Amino acid sequence: MRSKRPKVLHEICGAPLVGHVVDAVSALEPSETIAVLGNQREEVEAWLKANHPKVKSVIQEEQLGTGHAVKVALSELAEASGKVLIAPADMPLITSEDLANLALAAADKAGAVLTAEVEVPSGYGRVISKNDLVLAIVEDKDADDKTLKITEINTGIYIFEIDKLKAALASLKQDNKQNEFYLTDVVAILNQQGEKVAKTKCLKAENALGVNDRQQLAQAGEIMQKRINNFWMSSGVSMRNPANVFIDKTAYLESDCYLDNNTFILGNTRISEGAAIGPDTSITNSVIGQRAKVFSSTLVAAEVGEESVVGPYTFLRPGAKLAKATKVGAYVEVKNSEIGEGSKVPHLSYIGDGKIGKNSNVGAGTIFANYDGEKKDQTVVGDFVKIGSDNVLVAPVTIGDGAYTAAGSVIVEDVEPGAMGVARGKQKNVLGWVKRKRPNSKAAEAAERAQKQDSTSEPTE
Repeated sequence: MRSKRPKVLHEICGAPLVGHVVDAVSALEPSETIAVLGNQREEVEAWLKANHPKVKSVIQEEQLGTGHAVKVALSELAEASGKVLIAPADMPLITSEDLANLALAAADKAGAVLTAEVEVPSGYGRVISKNDLVLAIVEDKDADDKTLKITEINTGIYIFEIDKLKAALASLKQDNKQNEFYLTDVVAILNQQGEKVAKTKCLKAENALGVNDRQQLAQAGEIMQKRINNFWMSSGVSMRNPANVFIDKTAYLESDCYLDNNTFILGNTRISEGAAIGPDTSITNSVIGQRAKVFSSTLVAAEVGEESVVGPYTFLRPGAKLAKATKVGAYVEVKNSEIGEGSKVPHLSYIGDGKIGKNSNVGAGTIFANYDGEKKDQTVVGDFVKIGSDNVLVAPVTIGDGAYTAAGSVIVEDVEPGAMGVARGKQKNVLGWVKRKRPNSKAAEAAERAQKQDSTSEPTE
């Protein structure tokens, strides 16, 4: 991966590789789940504890192969009986259905191997089988020319009877080019002991894709995104062009939503019925109400009420809460603020640490000056208030219900309900300034022409 981050923590569709695998495994409701960790284990263990606290971690101090890794895991299952499922953490496309089918195949056998039929098997272990029973698995590096022609490959996912697995692991040897204990050799050992190992193929060959580089990461992400989009479209969500819509697996959408091009629905976002999102919109960990419209905007940890309109070029930051039928328009940023039902902030404004009541209007170019360099204070705007254009409301300050503020005002004191707040200097025009200070300029020439025209024009009745 050429990365400082552990491979299994690289993400597709809102979750790391290991997270996708744990989710697929968890659907089988195992009595215990154990993660075998090696290099960079601290980061992986921390993620598992935060997101899957029931998963136990064990450390493989020496990297002696897959067979050795399973031995390390089984050391935590000394008293366990029944079947054990073994899966690599870098196969994010594997499905719970594949694993359930594997469990069925292994029901009356010593074990079962999940396989896949691929066009280019290079790099994968080949499955030697007869009558749907696996006789052996030969790693690519150890295979002869005849074996290399086999197109059925080992996915690296198995189910074994745990006692029989332990006995077979005790017989493993390191007689291979890698000088490692291969878990794949367990299949041949079980056959030598007269046991039967079944096989079942993945529902789709793509499910067996392992991720070992950035190209495969992108390939897996593209496949999973297509699955997610198809699921939501089958659930009643419309998309102009599914190839240009990106939805994390953790998001939730109700029916009759519409997603336009270049739309990103990320994290734990919830899109309610009838909402229209996009184009060119990114929404993360937010809630969008019924029939709301959000376009050409960025939202993070925000709430948008039903029938509200957001955009274009709007930035709703964490704590932004819009009630029903609000409007937040072009080049507006809202942070940690509530905007009441029917209120509007149409354009070119910053609303920080504020609370706006119902049916109020904030004029263009308004700033809620919430930070004095040491602490942040709140600005409160009441119901049916009209804030003039180019206002600065210096917190803490309250604008009462039904009040107005004049354009160009810097409001530093409360404005009583029904009052007009005016805080600007009286305009003074200095006559002849351009002629004195900018003689021979284009402005001076234009002014002179206008003055001559005014002086020669006839008075009107």
